[in-house]
Amino acid sequence: MGPYGLAMMKTDLVIFDCDGVLIDSEVISANMLIAELRKYGVEMTLEFVSRHFLGRSYPVVLSEVREKFGVALPPEFEVAYRARLLAAFQRDLRIMPGVVETIARLGVPYCMATSSSPERVETSLALVGLTETFAGRVFTASRVARGKPAPDLFHLAAAEMGAVPARCLVIEDSLTGVRAGLAAGMQVWRFVGGSHLKGLDLSAPPDAQAHGHFDDFVRFYEMRPDLLSKVSNDR
Repeated sequence: MGPYGLAMMKTDLVIFDCDGVLIDSEVISANMLIAELRKYGVEMTLEFVSRHFLGRSYPVVLSEVREKFGVALPPEFEVAYRARLLAAFQRDLRIMPGVVETIARLGVPYCMATSSSPERVETSLALVGLTETFAGRVFTASRVARGKPAPDLFHLAAAEMGAVPARCLVIEDSLTGVRAGLAAGMQVWRFVGGSHLKGLDLSAPPDAQAHGHFDDFVRFYEMRPDLLSKVSNDR
């Protein structure tokens, strides 16, 4: 369902989240986190992870796990988890259907703003063939003092891309990311087509209400035909 009926504001920049939007990675990382934490007696569901941890950097997630569940994770936990996750990405990571075509037809500048580490982003983009597409357009939370849900990362991306926040459109999948986009004063759409959200309650609390949502990139230009490149539109 898109933001039909909303006043359509002009957009000068589209900011994509990475995991769960451009790549179908969140189901891999969430299930692995659940499995790894179970070894330490921590039980959580995919829905819990989706609501509380998606969109946040890994160090922040581990800090909250230690605090919420009172579990003493060893120092080597993070390094071992990251290694196993990258191995799983090598085997199972897929690009989100329709992403390449959607970006190729955009008539405005675009970039990425992600909570993932620079190393993970670089590996992920290479695995799905998006390295060149996002060359010079990647902004990670490592460059700001506060990660999502704070607006810092989106403000950084807008500033460096030369766009005013109010004329940016953010594409996010997580409630944390939606909150960050709203806090940044941007238009926000929630993409709910990732495997990690299938079958889950997608209702959002009052502070994470996106301006629109969609579950298939095929529908992107149905919702915002004004963002379609005139070159591709004339073909």
